[in-house]
Amino acid sequence: MELQIHGRLVKAMIPFIAMFVSLLLFRVLGFAGWEYTNDWVISLRFAVAVMFLITASAHWGKRRADLIAMVPPGIPNAAFVVSVTGVLEIAGAILILIPATAAFASSGLALMLLAMFPANVYAAKHRLPLDGKPATPIGPRTLMQIVFLAAVIMAGWLPPQG
Repeated sequence: MELQIHGRLVKAMIPFIAMFVSLLLFRVLGFAGWEYTNDWVISLRFAVAVMFLITASAHWGKRRADLIAMVPPGIPNAAFVVSVTGVLEIAGAILILIPATAAFASSGLALMLLAMFPANVYAAKHRLPLDGKPATPIGPRTLMQIVFLAAVIMAGWLPPQG
């Protein structure tokens, strides 16, 4: 049971791990000579974009049915909602990389994270499966959501330092 829980948490943390590793990778690229990413804020924007592109991919992949099931029953047309949020994640990932739209994208992504959080609570409360495993428990999911919110807000609203 311990191994199963550990495996589930690791799988659920893939977007977080991707964001963290991407942040480090873009900083290394900056140190190595790609001047544009030789800045923590710019590197964070790329890392946030990577994370949202990964999460968006689930909206049309094999996990789509699981995401649709996570939408609380009071929200109509769950399949459409899942598609729209996937498109918004892709748009936000692109727009956060453009300096003129980074703050706008950051605000939209932060609001979307907040709006989608009840689906995570619903999935955890009802132990809905995601990719064959029970949804992430609400404690770890809340911590990840806070990290994602902080990263998105910092990426869009902090000025580049370089």
